[in-house]
Amino acid sequence: MYSYTVKPGDTLFSISEDFRTPYQSILQANSLPDPDMIIPGQQIAIPGFPDPVTLPYTIEVSIGRRQLTLLENGSVIKTYPVAIGRMLFETPTGEFIIVNRAPNPGGPFGVLWLSLSKKGYGIHGTNDPSSIGQAVSRGCVRMFNEDVLELGSLVPNGTKVLIKA
Repeated sequence: MYSYTVKPGDTLFSISEDFRTPYQSILQANSLPDPDMIIPGQQIAIPGFPDPVTLPYTIEVSIGRRQLTLLENGSVIKTYPVAIGRMLFETPTGEFIIVNRAPNPGGPFGVLWLSLSKKGYGIHGTNDPSSIGQAVSRGCVRMFNEDVLELGSLVPNGTKVLIKA
């Protein structure tokens, strides 16, 4: 089971939204004396996701290089060019996991959407391939459609995504 480290400002409700996991399911998976009193640094079990260390893949995104790197068991498999968030809509940094996916979401999201464990953010394709390599998104990591399809065919939900400046 995935273990999430509470960050400042988190509530159990916001965590349930980020992971698209029902609040009640998170309550049942954790023995919390008071669900309204969680503290930064506390570990919260998120049911429905494997522990990322049990998965062979890790995704690293470099905002500065505008690059997504896929690793398998710590070795680089492939590097992809990406678009990142523009001013006022910066791509969030930190550690996330892929929580779900939506094929053919349409519009600016291209052929595949991989939701991150931060509500409203994902790795997705594009209907504007000329945007790749630019800082133009609303914070998401945007890929060429063929690249996100390849990535999505390899990585399961629960895959760790590290986004660094």
